[in-house]
Amino acid sequence: MSIKSANPIDIQVGLQIKLRRKTIGVSQSLLADKLGITFQQVQKYEKGVNRVGASRLQAIAGVLGVSVEHFFHSVDSSDSALKSRPSDEAQALQSFMASSDGFALNRAFFKIKDETVRRRVVALVKALADGAEVTDPSLRD
Repeated sequence: MSIKSANPIDIQVGLQIKLRRKTIGVSQSLLADKLGITFQQVQKYEKGVNRVGASRLQAIAGVLGVSVEHFFHSVDSSDSALKSRPSDEAQALQSFMASSDGFALNRAFFKIKDETVRRRVVALVKALADGAEVTDPSLRD
């Protein structure tokens, strides 16, 4: 028996479901209850392990207050995009954005209104990612 890997579009749709659900503060359990399924099934949809059928996607869209198209807004429909897998880095980034840490980081960053502060935060994160030492004592624990 061969092990089938998840389709990139199924993964992307699942990530969009998860991002929308988290954005509006709906738990997996609540979404599952509204759909009449288990929260484990919601997890499988969000990870792209199980494909979401058309009628189920319509129901999910209704519960989450968006159109079905919302879940495809970042999917490139060109033939070449459908045949190729997203890079590992792109998949890792999408997974992080849908994680609790990624979501919290983006929500907090979005609340920063001062553009200069935003640029400094980005510079700090880039420096940390590149392994640079943080010299500003106010940024340390």
